[in-house]
Amino acid sequence: MIHFVGAGSGAVDLITVRGKKLVDSADVVIYAGSLVNPEILSSCKKECRIYDSAKMTLEEVIEVMVEAEKEEKSVVRLHTGDPCLYGAIREQMDILDDKEISYDYCPGVSSFCGAASALKTEYTLPDVSQSVVITRMEGRTPVPELEKIEEWAKHQSTMVIFLSMGLLKQLEEKLMQGGYSKDTPAAIVYKATWPEEKVFPCTVSTIYETARKNQITKTALIVVGKVLNSSYERSKLYDPGFTTEFRKGTDGYIYK
Repeated sequence: MIHFVGAGSGAVDLITVRGKKLVDSADVVIYAGSLVNPEILSSCKKECRIYDSAKMTLEEVIEVMVEAEKEEKSVVRLHTGDPCLYGAIREQMDILDDKEISYDYCPGVSSFCGAASALKTEYTLPDVSQSVVITRMEGRTPVPELEKIEEWAKHQSTMVIFLSMGLLKQLEEKLMQGGYSKDTPAAIVYKATWPEEKVFPCTVSTIYETARKNQITKTALIVVGKVLNSSYERSKLYDPGFTTEFRKGTDGYIYK
């Protein structure tokens, strides 16, 4: 059995209970060495074979999985955050399907959740933003035409931008081209939930300069949106005057 496991956003204790059990009992672990906290591997069995996929091709990863399956070994494919975001797991699963090798998938805490924690913010605020766009800048790998940064920026919703630290000047231009004002709040979150986590508040027009001044070149997310610094309406969810399935509202109640 192959277990795809999300290692969490960085902190060693943010892997799920299920994920840790799978790692601890694995005979083989293939982990994303450039991003996964290596401390997670400290509880692996002494005889566990560990491979760093940062140095491997897809074909080499699959070869390890196939050999382990022949040996009836348990394999954990350990990805950073939650593998459903920029994890390149679909191509692995498709090959395993073709080879009729069983696998399952244990979700993890994504770094975009870790970034919200670092910022002590909520991405969705009433009357400010009710949507979160998770995306990246177009670089050597293209994005679909309708998913370019300037197209998403037209919505004025909260944006969390991955894999774009080398393209920050262009990112600023695209965000403003799409409709964000230059003083729209933004933040760079470096290594969210890791011990060395750092947060750098800025605006859309100062993302590049903020990163340059603080020498942040990789392993960071950019968050953009008014939720970072805006007034908002109180949620109806806990409003005493709002009736829900579980609670009858108080007619005429005025929140003070």
